[in-house]
Amino acid sequence: MSAPATARPHRTVLRLHRTALIVWGAFVAGLIAWLVWLSEITVDAVRAAEAACSRGPWGCVDVIEALDFSQPLDHVALLLHHSFLAVAAFAGGALIGRELESGTARLAWTQGVTPARWLAAGLAVPALALTAGGTVLVLAFRRVWEADRDLIPMADAWAFADVFVARGPATVAYALCALAVGTLTALLLRRALPALVVSVAAMWLLGVVLERCRPHLWPAERLLLRRESDPPHSAWLLEWSRTGTGRYATYHPASHFWPLHLVETGVVLAVAVLATASAFAVLRRRTA
Repeated sequence: MSAPATARPHRTVLRLHRTALIVWGAFVAGLIAWLVWLSEITVDAVRAAEAACSRGPWGCVDVIEALDFSQPLDHVALLLHHSFLAVAAFAGGALIGRELESGTARLAWTQGVTPARWLAAGLAVPALALTAGGTVLVLAFRRVWEADRDLIPMADAWAFADVFVARGPATVAYALCALAVGTLTALLLRRALPALVVSVAAMWLLGVVLERCRPHLWPAERLLLRRESDPPHSAWLLEWSRTGTGRYATYHPASHFWPLHLVETGVVLAVAVLATASAFAVLRRRTA
């Protein structure tokens, strides 16, 4: 005899939140389509404009032409970076908060599904979708960003907040953290709308704090400036200073991207693990 549907929490999660998973899939597909358009259509148009302009009598304004590529790419990075806010809203308001408020969760607990198993399934299904979709988006964004780097006017664009997150696993880490924080908030508040608001606010605050702390996540380099020496062209300049021996620049070279990025990713994942453990502890205490 097959087990009842309530004994299969993973299927229940898929059924209850099918719309959210479809929206996430559409979001991933839409951003990838946009990236493909930029790399296959927009880049060719910009290159053709540059070639035609270079044959003219007045030369080219490369920066203006490149903006047709770099600005839309920045918009993609913005959406990719801040997608974790939508995840926090979903986790706090719909995934956990609504089930607790409506009594659906308690009904499942009386039908052969333990609270811990219910929560594990509720986290595992969206976590898998977020990891898979986020990984694909990061790989696609990195490919487009790096393939036509010369069309991005700012040499230190790698340090811009949205691009910094969108180019690596921090994107997935923020999404998983938002899932965990939203779940914990919903279990604490047990009401969908307040949990949604608090979850989004908490994740927004975490993002702001880490963005401000980002320059200090890895030791910066310091350079004594002479007439013939400046910080590297692609450096993320942090500050200028003057001492009795001369003028100094404190900066991160482009080679510091991965150390900075991976440290931030580790911090975000640590918060996610802590929030997940706290969520199980709160659930265990309230259902004991």
